Amino acid sequence: MTLKEKILEIKLRKKAVILAHYYQIPEIQDIADFVGDSLGLSQQAKETDAEIIVFAGVHFMAETAKILNPSKKVLISDLRAGCSLADSCPAESFKIFIKEHPEHVVISYVNCSAEIKALSDVICTSSNAVKIVESFPKKQKIIFAPDKNLGAYINNLTGRKMVLWNGSCEVHDIINLESVIRLKTENPDALLIAHPECKGVILELADYIGSTTGLLQFTIENKARKFIVATETGIIHQMKKASPDKEFLIVPANESCSCNDCPYMKMSTMEKLYLCLTNESPEIKLSESIIEKSKKPILRMLELSE
Repeated sequence: MTLKEKILEIKLRKKAVILAHYYQIPEIQDIADFVGDSLGLSQQAKETDAEIIVFAGVHFMAETAKILNPSKKVLISDLRAGCSLADSCPAESFKIFIKEHPEHVVISYVNCSAEIKALSDVICTSSNAVKIVESFPKKQKIIFAPDKNLGAYINNLTGRKMVLWNGSCEVHDIINLESVIRLKTENPDALLIAHPECKGVILELADYIGSTTGLLQFTIENKARKFIVATETGIIHQMKKASPDKEFLIVPANESCSCNDCPYMKMSTMEKLYLCLTNESPEIKLSESIIEKSKKPILRMLELSE
């Protein structure tokens, strides 16, 4: 049996489901039961009837699955797969930040730890962030964490003056203006599409701004034949599958390659996925207190997203 066949056999026998983010390697995306962005993965985690949930993604995503399914076994292919954005917002520092801004509602981007979620009033993703923010009256004071770029984009879009935590995703924050301008100059017929975690100067040049799913859908529906993509490399796999006749150019992280990979997302491999299913480890474990406190803002997000 091939490694892929072994994984599928074990998954079926153990009544497991594999959830994978768009930024995973192509082989894992192709073997997963569901591939999506943070919102889609949260929705799938909430609805699944599988006995075991295997997350091919990063730690906060698997935590979210556990929060929504406390009685189920939730596994992650590599326990070290963290997130630079989540790491930029330590819970103890965030508690102080909240105290410094009384009477503020706390909206936290899903790319944060379970502890940060537990300190929040509602969670959002890049797919529904504007909708979540706009669900509050204009006069309501808001803290938005942890991504300052996404928060600034929403402020600009809605006219809000949310207080922003100074955090960012290294994959999107590293995208520089010079690389974007060079690609646009070399490819005048291409549309620039960007994730809202990018810096404002990049977003100002974009023909379309959206979540990972939004970017994918835009390339499917738009008649353009070439796209400059300002986000993580992994989404290109789905774009090429959906539109094999179109060309996709990733904005590179540096001059040494034509990629922009998240080192944490790329920690997952087929071998690790196989061992994870075989040994039912590493397992995500959270205290009952954290699960109870963090579940409420996540469910509120899912309700507002319906």
